[in-house]
Amino acid sequence: MKAIVQDKYGSPDDVLELQDIDKPVVKDDEVLVRVHAASVHIGDWVLMRGVPYIMLMASGLSRPKNSVPGMDIAGHVEAVGNNVKQLQPGDEVFGWCKGGFAEYACAGEDNFVPKPVNLTFEQAAAVGVSAFTALQALRDQGKVQPGQKVLINGASGGVGTFAVQIAKSFGADVTGVCNTRNVDMVRSIGADHVIDYTQEDFTKSEERYDLILDNVGNHSLSDCRRMLTPGGTLLPNGGGHSSGRWIGSMDSVIKALVLSLFVRQQGRPFVSMPNKEDLVVLKELIEAGRVTPVIDRTYPLSETPEAMGHVGEGHARGKVVITVEHNNKT
Repeated sequence: MKAIVQDKYGSPDDVLELQDIDKPVVKDDEVLVRVHAASVHIGDWVLMRGVPYIMLMASGLSRPKNSVPGMDIAGHVEAVGNNVKQLQPGDEVFGWCKGGFAEYACAGEDNFVPKPVNLTFEQAAAVGVSAFTALQALRDQGKVQPGQKVLINGASGGVGTFAVQIAKSFGADVTGVCNTRNVDMVRSIGADHVIDYTQEDFTKSEERYDLILDNVGNHSLSDCRRMLTPGGTLLPNGGGHSSGRWIGSMDSVIKALVLSLFVRQQGRPFVSMPNKEDLVVLKELIEAGRVTPVIDRTYPLSETPEAMGHVGEGHARGKVVITVEHNNKT
């Protein structure tokens, strides 16, 4: 099968190569998916570069543990293991795995659920990590309630576009912060108010918010907390493009973590965890028409280096998706 293979860390053009490799062999508790689309998130970019170096403890010190990158996919079930009960060959599914930038990928049965009936494969692949992050930040960390005022900094990005819609589905009054070219898009996905950061600094306004989800990290923690109501919470979720080579954005993460022990309004940094239950929640929100993935660009599998480079620039509008075409020999 065709797959994007990475055997060292570096820039996309230097380390990502389209190769022919063996198709995964499905185990008893696994599902083999014929991938039709996969999406790129900022974590893929970080793991590809091997920077910050602290990440190498998890991804592999000298080379990536997983030679095929990619996590969020959608496609058809090709085969199932002997113990799989909920899915069968031919089912259209979406979910997460290791080695998603390929024609086929394998993962446990609980990593996939039926694809939302109102989404294309490209749209379904765009859900994944970004939507998990937005849902768990707003529901579990921020505990958003109807009528609360929520500000999403970085509202036009992968996490931000989901966060705006999910916050609205919870009944919040949502303000999105983005640049000029994305104002209309952010408003179109449900934001009640949109701030163009090239024209206005949200940390200098008179408005106060019950929750700020900061996907950018371009303001100090104290400046953001000043914009909160007395019982409000700041959730930091930015810094994926930090240039620091050793700990990258971890300096701000550590600072936020320490402050959260002493400052009531400082939410703790969190790591989103994909799970079947939340994938079902997202599927229900999508099928109810309350959440729709926003896709910036699509690239064929052979152009994955260009897709990764675009995400790495930090200005993707929604999600970047890789499409996978098949032939009879795969």
